[in-house]
Amino acid sequence: MNGYPWGAFGQGVGFAVLAAFAVMLVTFAVAVGKGLHRIVDIAWGVAFTAVAVTGYAVSAGQGDDARRLLVTVLTAVWGLRLAVHIARRGWGHGEDARYEAMLAKAPGSRNLYALRMVYLLQGLLVVLVSLPVLAALYLPGGLGPIAYVGCALWLVGLVFEAVGDAQLARFKADPANRGRIMDRGLWSWTRHPNYFGDFCVWWGLFLIVCDDPVVAAATLVSPLVMSFLLIGGSGKRLLERHMARRPGFADYAARTSGFLPLPPRKG
Repeated sequence: MNGYPWGAFGQGVGFAVLAAFAVMLVTFAVAVGKGLHRIVDIAWGVAFTAVAVTGYAVSAGQGDDARRLLVTVLTAVWGLRLAVHIARRGWGHGEDARYEAMLAKAPGSRNLYALRMVYLLQGLLVVLVSLPVLAALYLPGGLGPIAYVGCALWLVGLVFEAVGDAQLARFKADPANRGRIMDRGLWSWTRHPNYFGDFCVWWGLFLIVCDDPVVAAATLVSPLVMSFLLIGGSGKRLLERHMARRPGFADYAARTSGFLPLPPRKG
């Protein structure tokens, strides 16, 4: 497709930066007041939603209305579900061990270090990962076959996340499972159904912009960055480093796929 409005897209990215930073700065103020930086995890999903909704508002009159509404709704549904889940999971708990360990090494003010290394960095990552969503808002022409494949992949991802999170929550709620490794349901097919779900969601959203190969090439960095975060960054790698100390994890890892869902290995 020719004539893509790159200037308008650039302006949309600028507003997205403002939206993401607004969410993160408000969250930072609340976290400092409560002395609890783990609430930034709730802001992750909220910031994606804010970026998508802001982008939708400032792109009025641009692109294809069906595609604009589609990517905004899909992003908001994913982001708000994640935020609600994390808020419920962390209710009544103290600081997350990851942030406690990181802030213990802070040179100077712990709060200012958290602002730089957590809140502002996450705000930038939100915008970077959201580039396909923002680009789709300005893409002319109706939805093509690749976009529908993207919607299907998004749905697979959301189901994996929601079902996996629900299964884990029920498992943890049973006192008989204290200290045990969750190895049932989706967790018997992959050690990280929630991260695999995120992976599918963001590659699915990327496919919705792939009707234009030039725009797709320009935003390919976004799902690649999200994939790195989930697999090699702060997701799977760090969680398994922590889980490796738990009894039974080595056996669980030996029989269960590390990321892609596969039948459990026997023997």
